[in-house]
Formats: sequence, C-alpha cells, structure tokens
Amino acid sequence: MNRRFPFLAAAALMLGGTAASVRAADAPAMLPSGDFAITNAVVAIGDGSAPIAGGAVVVRGGKIVAAGKDVAIPAGMAVIDGTGKWVTPGLVSAMTDLGLLDVGDVDESNDASASTARFSAALDASLAIDPDAPPVAVSRAGGVTRAGVAPSAANAIFAGQGAVIDLAQTGPVMVHPRAFQLVELGERGADLAGGSRMAAQALLRNALREARELAQRKPAKDTSEPAPGQPGDALLTRLDAAALIPVVTGNQPLFVHVERAADIRGVLALGREFPALRLVIVGGGEGWRVAGELAAAKVPVLANALADLPDRFETLAATQSNIGRMTAAGVKVALGGFYDGDQPRYAPQYAGNLVGLSRVPGATGLSWGQALAAITSIPAEILSEGATFGSLKPGLAADVVLWDGDPLEVASSPVAIYIDGRPQSLVSHQSRLRQRYRRPQEGALPKAYE
Repeated sequence: MNRRFPFLAAAALMLGGTAASVRAADAPAMLPSGDFAITNAVVAIGDGSAPIAGGAVVVRGGKIVAAGKDVAIPAGMAVIDGTGKWVTPGLVSAMTDLGLLDVGDVDESNDASASTARFSAALDASLAIDPDAPPVAVSRAGGVTRAGVAPSAANAIFAGQGAVIDLAQTGPVMVHPRAFQLVELGERGADLAGGSRMAAQALLRNALREARELAQRKPAKDTSEPAPGQPGDALLTRLDAAALIPVVTGNQPLFVHVERAADIRGVLALGREFPALRLVIVGGGEGWRVAGELAAAKVPVLANALADLPDRFETLAATQSNIGRMTAAGVKVALGGFYDGDQPRYAPQYAGNLVGLSRVPGATGLSWGQALAAITSIPAEILSEGATFGSLKPGLAADVVLWDGDPLEVASSPVAIYIDGRPQSLVSHQSRLRQRYRRPQEGALPKAYE
C-alpha cells in the first residue's frame, strides 16, 4: 500500500470501496466531501496555540463546525480515523507568483512582470492568473490552500495590484481580485526611481497625492483638459492614479517592500501625511531594530524566515532571530516572499527552522504554535481583514490538511487536502513524472532516452 495514503483504504471501505481500488489520482473521489469528521489526530488550530493530541475536527457544509479535544461527532457523519496523523488549517502564502508563470526562464509563459508596459499601479494580477499553471498543483499538493499573488516591479516602483486566490482543483479560484497594491522602495525602488531613495520617496508621495486629488476632484465637462483639481503636470497615467485611489482612501492595503531599518521608518512616516493608509511591510530584514515602532503603529510584516546574512547593504543587520524578536515585541509577523524557486510549499520547513531556533542559546525563535500561525492564520489576516480562512476556528472555511506527521518536520507531507470542505487531488506534473520514471517499462521512455 502507498505510504502516503494508508488511511484512504479505510475511507474506501467506509464508503463502499475496496483497498485495492485506492490510488493517488483517485484520492479525492474516495474521500468524504462536505460533511465529515477527522478523529484521533493531533489537531493544530493555527491560532498560535499548542497542538492538541487525540483531537477531532468536524466539517459541515464546507465550514469548520468544531476542532479540538472532546469534540462531539454527529451521528451518521462520515469519519476518517486520523490515528498517527496531524490536522492543520491549509497553508496560506501571502506573497507568491502562483499562476503568473509556468517556467520562470521562459518569457512566453511568464506574466510576473511587465518591463516595457506603459502602466504600473494599474497592472492587475487577477487578469493574468492561470489556475492550471503547474506550480499551482505542486503548491496545493504541499498543503497550500490560499495565496496572495503579486507581480514584480519592473518599470516603476509600483508593481501593481495583487490578488488572493484559493488553489482548489475545481471551482472558482479568485477569492479577492485587487486585494492590495505592491510598491518597491529600498535599494530596488531607488534603482527603479532613478538611482536614489530620495527619488523613490518623491515618486511615491507624488503618486499618492495625485491619487488623492483625483479622488477629490469633480468630473470635467471637457475630458480633453485636466479637470478642476487635477494637476496639469501629473506624472501618473489616469489609470495608474485611479488604481491608487483605494490605497489613499484605506480601502486597499499598501504592501511596501523595504529591508533597512531607516527605510521602514520612512514608510511609517507616510502615515502622518496619508492617515488612511493600511501599510504592510514586505521583507523587513532589519525589522527587529524598529520592532517597537512597528508594533506601536500596528503595521504587520511579511518576512523572510531565512534572511540571516548581510548580502546587501540594506540588510547589514540581518539575523535569523528577526521574526522571533519582532513577534516578541508585539508585531504581527507572517512568512512571505515565496517566488519562483523559493516555493510556497517550503513554508513548513522555514517555520520549523524558527521553532528549532528557539532552542539555540542567545537566539530568538518561535513556539510551535506561533510558527504554524505564521504560515496560516496570520498571513490570512494580513491578506484579508476579517479573513474567513486560515485556521480551524468554527465558522471559517474548511481548508483542512491531514499530514502523516508533524507538518513542521521536513519528512512529513500531506496525505489529504480539503478546500472549502471539498477533497483535492495530490497529483501534479511533478508527481506524474515521478511515477513515469520510477520504474519505466520498455518503450515508456521518450526516444531520446532509448
């Protein structure tokens, strides 16, 4: 029997099938859907609390009904015995390029940036996302159920508008189009703005002012001339300025990529001129140096768990204790920045490193519960106010992952994945290639290999 699907045999028998009929590709069809319970498992809610041994999760109508210890299982409900397994919420990756590329080095398949476009802030990632792109299925098989997708800045400091998607095998993928705006400051922003952080700051403030003025002005009768309140020397296209109106009015978060402590302080200062801004720091390699200021401003951070070396001048104070120190100071911190080779499915490994770091003398890591929250509920909260996903709390979407061991251990992997209570396939292009070449039969190899 396949080690990754031993519990499916029981599910098949429970549903009237046979153990011999269960294959990886058939897993979703063999699992109960909609209303079911998982019992006798180690349950991790995803809210920062410690895992619960001998727990259960009850799902009804695609929502979590109950999760934890001493959970009553409704009579007649389909039950999966999770003995020896762990149950968590689906992983949430807040910053990815999922669906924007098939192969990063093949330009024709890559929509992650627009280096010669006439627009910047108006670029809308939701219009280019392909749910059939191979990295989507690979990430889903790794336990990722929701993700933020953002383009990369290429021709201006504004990268464009990111979207929130679910990774369901079937059904709607778009959860929230135009969910946030991404802007580059720091070293990269300075380069895009003309070679200086001064230029990047001037461009950002000018753009936000143009958007604010556009939001306040009255419609013009003659559209060929600037309307009252619209400056004649505007640097943004009308479409880009209009795309920033939700940012300056507080209806769309502004994700700002910066690493240096001084640059983070510069971003926080934006709030004095534009008080409605909902700021999120992306990167924050030196965030621990200004952790108190971030906490006081209630600005969350999407940080890189492995940014522990001064590989650039803006990260001279980098330390792997960065996330632990910010969390200890009261900053809401999630793991972010999963692009191309740094895939979202690696998030549990990074979170596990932070747990291990807590045992290193002089270092500051995270507890197990905090580490899981950093890849589930916290990124969900950052991506969407009042998020309806990201944990196993009652009433939230039944995004559930059943693991064959501790999910923060490298050797563990998902054996079943649900999104909105619907079972998902673990098959991807990678898994099909593995099966094809594991024990190739005569004639199975392409002619070039014969």
